[in-house]
Amino acid sequence: MKLIKAGERDGLGGKTGSQFTGDVFNYLSMRATDGVTINTVSFNPGARTFWHHHTDGQVLIVVAGGGRIQSAGGPTVDIAQGDIVWIPPGESHWHGAGEDSFMTHIAISLGPTVWAEAVPDAIYLDSTGETDPS
Repeated sequence: MKLIKAGERDGLGGKTGSQFTGDVFNYLSMRATDGVTINTVSFNPGARTFWHHHTDGQVLIVVAGGGRIQSAGGPTVDIAQGDIVWIPPGESHWHGAGEDSFMTHIAISLGPTVWAEAVPDAIYLDSTGETDPS
Protein backbone atom coordinates (compact mmCIF):
# COMPACT_ATOMS: atom_id res chain seq x y z
CA MET A 1 0.00 0.00 0.00
CA LYS A 2 1.09 3.57 -0.66
CA LEU A 3 -0.51 6.47 1.23
CA ILE A 4 0.04 9.99 -0.08
CA LYS A 5 -1.03 12.61 2.45
CA ALA A 6 -2.50 15.83 1.08
CA GLY A 7 0.57 17.85 2.04
CA GLU A 8 2.91 15.35 0.36
CA ARG A 9 1.50 15.46 -3.17
CA ASP A 10 3.83 16.37 -6.01
CA GLY A 11 1.92 19.52 -6.91
CA LEU A 12 1.52 21.76 -9.89
CA GLY A 13 4.32 20.32 -12.00
CA GLY A 14 1.96 17.93 -13.73
CA LYS A 15 3.15 15.16 -15.98
CA THR A 16 6.29 15.88 -17.96
CA GLY A 17 5.49 16.32 -21.65
CA SER A 18 1.77 17.01 -21.22
CA GLN A 19 0.30 18.95 -24.13
CA PHE A 20 -2.60 21.41 -23.83
CA THR A 21 -4.31 24.22 -25.72
CA GLY A 22 -5.56 27.10 -23.54
CA ASP A 23 -5.21 27.67 -19.82
CA VAL A 24 -4.93 24.40 -17.90
CA PHE A 25 -3.87 23.82 -14.30
CA ASN A 26 -2.45 20.33 -13.92
CA TYR A 27 -1.89 19.08 -10.36
CA LEU A 28 0.14 15.89 -10.09
CA SER A 29 -1.72 13.99 -7.38
CA MET A 30 0.33 10.79 -7.65
CA ARG A 31 3.58 10.39 -9.54
CA ALA A 32 3.76 7.22 -11.66
CA THR A 33 3.47 4.25 -9.31
CA ASP A 34 3.30 0.74 -10.76
CA GLY A 35 2.33 2.26 -14.13
CA VAL A 36 -0.47 4.44 -12.73
CA THR A 37 -0.37 8.27 -12.67
CA ILE A 38 -3.12 10.43 -11.16
CA ASN A 39 -3.59 14.09 -12.10
CA THR A 40 -6.25 16.57 -11.06
CA VAL A 41 -6.68 18.88 -14.04
CA SER A 42 -8.65 22.13 -14.19
CA PHE A 43 -9.43 23.55 -17.63
CA ASN A 44 -10.53 27.11 -18.38
CA PRO A 45 -13.32 27.47 -20.99
CA GLY A 46 -12.15 26.19 -24.39
CA ALA A 47 -8.97 24.59 -23.00
CA ARG A 48 -8.21 21.00 -23.97
CA THR A 49 -5.57 18.32 -24.30
CA PHE A 50 -3.79 17.48 -27.52
CA TRP A 51 -4.70 14.19 -29.21
CA HIS A 52 -3.13 11.37 -27.21
CA HIS A 53 -3.52 7.79 -26.09
CA HIS A 54 -2.53 5.70 -23.10
CA THR A 55 -0.87 2.34 -23.55
CA ASP A 56 -3.03 0.73 -20.87
CA GLY A 57 -6.08 3.04 -20.84
CA GLN A 58 -7.37 5.99 -18.83
CA VAL A 59 -10.20 6.78 -16.43
CA LEU A 60 -11.56 10.33 -16.17
CA ILE A 61 -13.76 11.39 -13.26
CA VAL A 62 -15.38 14.79 -13.78
CA VAL A 63 -15.53 16.51 -10.39
CA ALA A 64 -16.67 20.02 -11.40
CA GLY A 65 -18.09 21.85 -14.38
CA GLY A 66 -18.60 20.52 -17.87
CA GLY A 67 -16.52 19.58 -20.86
CA ARG A 68 -16.12 17.60 -24.03
CA ILE A 69 -14.33 14.44 -25.08
CA GLN A 70 -13.80 12.72 -28.42
CA SER A 71 -12.18 9.52 -29.61
CA ALA A 72 -10.71 9.52 -33.13
CA GLY A 73 -13.47 9.02 -35.69
CA GLY A 74 -16.27 9.35 -33.13
CA PRO A 75 -18.56 12.21 -32.17
CA THR A 76 -17.66 14.83 -29.60
CA VAL A 77 -19.51 13.99 -26.39
CA ASP A 78 -20.43 16.39 -23.58
CA ILE A 79 -19.34 15.37 -20.08
CA ALA A 80 -20.38 16.87 -16.75
CA GLN A 81 -19.78 16.69 -13.01
CA GLY A 82 -20.26 13.14 -11.77
CA ASP A 83 -19.51 11.49 -15.13
CA ILE A 84 -16.86 8.78 -15.37
CA VAL A 85 -15.22 7.95 -18.70
CA TRP A 86 -13.18 4.84 -19.54
CA ILE A 87 -10.85 5.19 -22.54
CA PRO A 88 -9.49 1.79 -23.65
CA PRO A 89 -5.78 1.13 -24.21
CA GLY A 90 -4.40 2.72 -27.37
CA GLU A 91 -7.56 4.72 -28.19
CA SER A 92 -6.62 8.15 -29.55
CA HIS A 93 -8.68 10.88 -27.87
CA TRP A 94 -8.76 14.39 -26.41
CA HIS A 95 -10.72 16.01 -23.58
CA GLY A 96 -11.22 19.44 -22.10
CA ALA A 97 -13.63 22.12 -20.93
CA GLY A 98 -16.71 23.24 -22.82
CA GLU A 99 -16.65 26.47 -24.80
CA ASP A 100 -18.35 28.41 -22.01
CA SER A 101 -17.56 26.36 -18.91
CA PHE A 102 -14.72 25.43 -16.63
CA MET A 103 -14.05 21.76 -15.92
CA THR A 104 -12.00 19.83 -13.40
CA HIS A 105 -11.39 16.11 -13.71
CA ILE A 106 -9.28 13.49 -12.05
CA ALA A 107 -7.29 11.62 -14.70
CA ILE A 108 -6.08 8.14 -13.82
CA SER A 109 -3.63 7.20 -16.57
CA LEU A 110 -2.50 3.60 -16.94
CA GLY A 111 0.89 3.15 -18.55
CA PRO A 112 2.70 5.77 -20.61
CA THR A 113 0.89 8.58 -22.41
CA VAL A 114 1.72 9.08 -26.09
CA TRP A 115 1.08 12.67 -27.20
CA ALA A 116 0.19 13.71 -30.76
CA GLU A 117 -0.86 16.97 -32.41
CA ALA A 118 -3.03 19.79 -31.07
CA VAL A 119 -6.80 19.63 -31.54
CA PRO A 120 -7.73 22.49 -33.89
CA ASP A 121 -10.82 24.61 -33.20
CA ALA A 122 -12.62 23.00 -36.18
CA ILE A 123 -12.47 19.60 -34.48
CA TYR A 124 -13.10 20.94 -30.96
CA LEU A 125 -16.26 22.73 -32.13
CA ASP A 126 -17.52 19.92 -34.43
CA SER A 127 -19.95 17.54 -32.71
CA THR A 128 -20.48 15.19 -35.68
CA GLY A 129 -17.26 13.20 -35.43
CA GLU A 130 -16.63 13.72 -39.14
CA THR A 131 -13.20 15.12 -38.38
CA ASP A 132 -10.37 13.16 -36.77
CA PRO A 133 -6.60 13.32 -36.54
CA SER A 134 -5.89 10.93 -39.42
